[in-house]
Amino acid sequence: MEPELHPDLEPLKFLLGDWEGAGVGGYPNIESFRFGQEISFRHIGKPYLIYTSRTWRLDDEGNLGAPLAQESGYWRAHSGGRIELVLAHPTGIAEIYIGNVISTRVELRTDVVARTETAKEYTAGHRLYGLIGEDLGYAYDMAAEGQGLQSHLSAQLKRVA
Repeated sequence: MEPELHPDLEPLKFLLGDWEGAGVGGYPNIESFRFGQEISFRHIGKPYLIYTSRTWRLDDEGNLGAPLAQESGYWRAHSGGRIELVLAHPTGIAEIYIGNVISTRVELRTDVVARTETAKEYTAGHRLYGLIGEDLGYAYDMAAEGQGLQSHLSAQLKRVA
């Protein structure tokens, strides 16, 4: 039996479930690429969502290739549509984002970025998530390796039944 959704999560209810799809990526020091992605948003009755994301490179025919990135964390909801996102990456980076949800659109900007000694240089991120019809679209801008904040990833995902 699934627990009752915490009232603070009502504005994020549209994210709940599993999503799959494809996107494109690039950056000044990275060749453009296509990727496949799975995202999951779950809850346990507390005022946060449990979030995981995995990506794989896609070949020219759309077949899954080598794994790319993975991240996991918690989307913490507060009154007035305020959102905090706490993320961890296996590459040695941890991030805290702060943002807002308005209708079916979430905008988040990094407040804190922490890196291990061996992690690549990464200083800031900006994320947009929102419904495009029944699909989940998102865009991710980053500042890394001496580059200012600019487009890195975008994808459109379909809800998995």
